[in-house]
Amino acid sequence: MSKSVLVIGGGVVGTSCAYFLSKAGWRVTVIDRGTIGGGSSAANCGFVCPSHVLPLAEPGMVAKGLASLLHKNSPLKIKLRPDPALWSWLIHFALRCNERDMLASARGIQPLLDASLALYHELVATENLDCEWESRGLFFVYKSKAELDAYAPTDRLLADSFHCAAKRYDGDAVLELEPALKPGLAGGWYYHEDAHLRPDKLMRSWRERLEASGVTFREHCGFKGFRRLAGRASAVDTEQGELSADAFVIAAGAWTPQLNDHLGCKIPIQPGKGYSLTMPRPSICPNVPMIFPETRVAVTPFHTGYRLGSMMEFAGYDESIHPARLQLLRDGAAPFLREPTAEPVERTWFGWRPMTWDGLPIIDRTPALNNVVVAAGHNMLGLSMAPATGRLVAEILGEQAPFLDVAPYRVGRF
Repeated sequence: MSKSVLVIGGGVVGTSCAYFLSKAGWRVTVIDRGTIGGGSSAANCGFVCPSHVLPLAEPGMVAKGLASLLHKNSPLKIKLRPDPALWSWLIHFALRCNERDMLASARGIQPLLDASLALYHELVATENLDCEWESRGLFFVYKSKAELDAYAPTDRLLADSFHCAAKRYDGDAVLELEPALKPGLAGGWYYHEDAHLRPDKLMRSWRERLEASGVTFREHCGFKGFRRLAGRASAVDTEQGELSADAFVIAAGAWTPQLNDHLGCKIPIQPGKGYSLTMPRPSICPNVPMIFPETRVAVTPFHTGYRLGSMMEFAGYDESIHPARLQLLRDGAAPFLREPTAEPVERTWFGWRPMTWDGLPIIDRTPALNNVVVAAGHNMLGLSMAPATGRLVAEILGEQAPFLDVAPYRVGRF
């Protein structure tokens, strides 16, 4: 008889874990404190981006963070408060804002990104996932010639160290790639290998495929604690009663630190709040997903819609949506696009990204419970890293040789 596994967390990472575990022969149940795919997987920008090799902790980021405290409308916002976990996180993050640690993290980030892109191509084809998948690349567009030129050393670093080079466009040459842009911009850097999809449709389609193959999903089924037996978990207490299994996966995203007492280790994740606006496609709609680094706004054209997303707020588990922050999305896109928005806004959204101070996720067994694996802390790249993470989790629980080196993702590094 096949073994059973309970996945705690029904976002894109938990769903990917469920997929690969099911393929490996496990009987899988997925539980979520809310709805499946209703957290950060619901309305993010949908980028599958191997170009995002470098972590948030990079040289110069401390100065940018301090500057953000002085500007009310900065895309980066830190709500300072007497929270020891936040201060510990910020100190460790600041200590990693150097080139050596940045490159060390990047060497762990890239394998997950590259492997996940390849796995997505397979998944979309073999599982016939209805997710508006497109391989159109990702365009970083600039107003300022100085800022455009300032990115050149980063591009050289990515090309030389990670074989991830962009094509540079100067001036109105950007209009050849993307006619929806305004004339008079400084230029841009184009990463042709990146792709994008519509996250909500991915989650809906993937769930349908999994349910058809026997995976069970339980919504509004919050985790309350483990039942333990001889150094292993035998069951979990949930809001819907006790659920037993042979193994367990914690894929709870930004909520994972709230389980630290149950896991026997500290998972130093801070919730990094982001926002998005979803609307119909403008009449002059971009063809290529874009990021405007000067305003930190991302733009995603879907077959069936259009999305602006951005912001990074370290404000704890704050559920409020501030109109001024949403206006920054509109204002940040306006200088670049001929038609930056459309009406009506169909969805106003926020989500908490699970941010680790080194930019790397945790994909590892817990020290207290040998049959419990954590798969969390994917920062801003959960969608981009989900397939490789799911495959690794299935291999770890199946006691198979992992297809990637898992050393960078060990929980013991903290």
